[in-house]
Amino acid sequence: MTTARLLIVGPQGSGKGTQGVRIAESLGIPAVSTGDVFRAAVKDGTELGKKVQSLIEAGHLVPDELTSAVVRERLAQEDAAGGFLLDGYPRNLGQVADLDEFLAGRGEELTGVIELSVPREESMSRLTLRAQQQGRTDDTEEAIARRLAIYESETAPILDVYRERGIVDTIDGVGTLDEIAERIGAALAARDLVGA
Repeated sequence: MTTARLLIVGPQGSGKGTQGVRIAESLGIPAVSTGDVFRAAVKDGTELGKKVQSLIEAGHLVPDELTSAVVRERLAQEDAAGGFLLDGYPRNLGQVADLDEFLAGRGEELTGVIELSVPREESMSRLTLRAQQQGRTDDTEEAIARRLAIYESETAPILDVYRERGIVDTIDGVGTLDEIAERIGAALAARDLVGA
């Protein structure tokens, strides 16, 4: 069995947060979502949280140095020693290099990348619904469109790097939660990445 050091990638609204938690639970590894880490900091009113909140409300992403530092700190924790699932990082080529360097320093590398493929219109409608249901101030239509454009220009290119390494599984992200989870599970099993 291969140690699961995974990345889940997809546009905002693709369901990667939900599926990431399910995958992590099934494999017994922590799901490390940079969005969750940042939202917790905002909620707690920390210095990091205040910086993050002003960036998010403006529809901007948190700078690479700050994000990389947060992720390195989280992956150095004991529960991530036996594997992890990253959600929201790396999101650009600079962060891919940061992550490669960090993992290489531990004699490790990513073992799989799950790409959730969802049409843009589907992402927009899911995020609009989420904003209404959860009252998320960062999910205005304008902010959503800006984040999707950033995903398309900055994050999508990281998939080319991982495709060259032969570790990307593209999963159809449209369907019920269980249908999508089944597709992901089959892809992970094919890579010998299975839960205990």
